[in-house]
Amino acid sequence: MGALAIVTALVLEKRLADPEGFLGPSGLRLPLLLTGAFLADILPRVLWFSRGKPTGWYAIARERVRTHWTRERLTLVVMGLVCFYITYVSYRNLKSFLPFVREEKYDWELYLVDKALFFGQEPALVLQDVLGTGVSAHFLSLIYLWFLPLVPLALTAWLIWSRNISYGYWFVTSQCIAWSLGTLSYYLLPTLGPGFFAPWLYENLSPTPTTQLMDSLSGARERVMWAGVENAVQSTAGFASLHVAITLLVALMIQYTLKSRIMHWVFWVNFAVTLVATLYFGWHYIADDVAGILIALLAFYLGGRASGQVFQRHGLASHPTTTTSAVPVDADPTAALRTTRM
Repeated sequence: MGALAIVTALVLEKRLADPEGFLGPSGLRLPLLLTGAFLADILPRVLWFSRGKPTGWYAIARERVRTHWTRERLTLVVMGLVCFYITYVSYRNLKSFLPFVREEKYDWELYLVDKALFFGQEPALVLQDVLGTGVSAHFLSLIYLWFLPLVPLALTAWLIWSRNISYGYWFVTSQCIAWSLGTLSYYLLPTLGPGFFAPWLYENLSPTPTTQLMDSLSGARERVMWAGVENAVQSTAGFASLHVAITLLVALMIQYTLKSRIMHWVFWVNFAVTLVATLYFGWHYIADDVAGILIALLAFYLGGRASGQVFQRHGLASHPTTTTSAVPVDADPTAALRTTRM
């Protein structure tokens, strides 16, 4: 992904943009992310087990570093964050370059497919009639935008707190594959998405942060494509839905690596609601969501095989092939994670 982004930028005579600049220059961001990942594990534990007494802070932190932050864990965290960071930044730039590489759009064709699947009706209008356009719009917006913090939070959780090292590699490898396949899908079938292609279908929706985000993306596209703004990215591309792909991927990882049935239900519902929101707000066509599901399943399987998982019961369960962490179960906040001895 990094090589593709660099080569594409050179061919188009454009500069690679830094899409996430709020943490400072790129040279500082990765060290800050790594430091933040370490502190996210150490600080809450120190404060909880010390009961607020400073005298116990050092001993608790030292014991945690000794038992949890082994060479294997450090390798996983560093490699995981670096590889995902490169993949994600490359994804944002390649997505931004798309209109300059392929000018054609296939919105009309996918729009007709949507209407055919809904027997001549508009999917968005059907959902708006069934669900309403007021309170439901705000609820769906909340779930849709929850995706933004979900990605870094889930990545951090599996890298730092997975009881089995292979689960961390499984998660981050699957993530990198999913974002890469999503980028490929944009170039194979370029679209804007129904919200940009047929905006009149969404005029009755109550204003929400999601509609504000769509307006923001439209403005960014205009600045990058026609105003010639440098060091910025445009993020308008429809096929395939990575919201659907990533939320399904997280649900699958939780299903296979966590024992908590509550967590299973929460994230399967999160996936289902996110899928509905993509159609309701006009982010994606039905074909986009189907492609997102296929990307998630493929990335999940390939990431599992690459990280040494052995799928059992016709793929309904997995068996990790690495040893578990040495941290005592009663001292680890992720004791619910499924572990298997070699």
